[in-house]
Amino acid sequence: MSYSTLISVEQLQSLMQADPASVVLLDCSHDLFDAQAGQRSYAQGHLPGARFVGMDAPQMSGAKTGQNGRHPLPEREEVVDLMRMLGVDDDTQIVVYDSSQGTHAGRVWWTLRWLGHEAVAVLDGGIQAWKAADGSVTTDVPVVTRHGTFSDRGQKVHAVSFEDVLANVASQEKLVVDARAQDRFRGENETLDPVGGHIPGAVNRFYKLNLKEDGTFKDPDVLARELREHFGGRPAEDLIMQCGSGVSACHNLLALEVAGLGTAPLYVGSWSEWCARKEAPIATGD
Repeated sequence: MSYSTLISVEQLQSLMQADPASVVLLDCSHDLFDAQAGQRSYAQGHLPGARFVGMDAPQMSGAKTGQNGRHPLPEREEVVDLMRMLGVDDDTQIVVYDSSQGTHAGRVWWTLRWLGHEAVAVLDGGIQAWKAADGSVTTDVPVVTRHGTFSDRGQKVHAVSFEDVLANVASQEKLVVDARAQDRFRGENETLDPVGGHIPGAVNRFYKLNLKEDGTFKDPDVLARELREHFGGRPAEDLIMQCGSGVSACHNLLALEVAGLGTAPLYVGSWSEWCARKEAPIATGD
């Protein structure tokens, strides 16, 4: 059995006991305000066998131009090379996790699906859930003894460009969904980007609304009901997901799939690209 959305701590423990060679763990811990925080967190303790994959590594984010956002798409071959170096094959079950309730692991999950890898799942609840279940952590860094055969198998998910979203402001053909906190959506308390506000016509769905109090995802039927209501019954293909830099939007994309509602395109540049482009209109308030 393979996992393509979420995997619970219990499911991961069973998989690691039954066939440890079939799974590769990726620690994706990150902090938007401290580029070294993820690496420090990994060094202080991670799941046994986990490799570290940083959000700002060239394999997970492309080169920044000042006009394309904080986490532009990487080159596809860069991600392929990284996965091979980490010992990943085309049939490997990848499990990604972080210390921030899936915020950053979700972007790595999306990126691997962008390359056509089906068997990739986010650890539900992250390292906190692992520890709460008495899962062991280690400071040992695994030694990868072989290169994998991971390959680019085409896109299972899709991205849209700045130009696509700009055209949609006029047409309103698709509903843009912003995953940032409500105050940032309104243009208040902006701490990451030079301009506050949101894309005209967008609606706000703060990604943390996908979670229960313990930091794990809500049940699929609950998510399905909430998301349908939030999006006015629009199907996933009529949505565009965005956030600050194309990271927490992937949390909403994961929630869509957990709920069985399909997937939507991601505006990778998101607000950090939008607010840097002089031709982009900006709205504030609710």
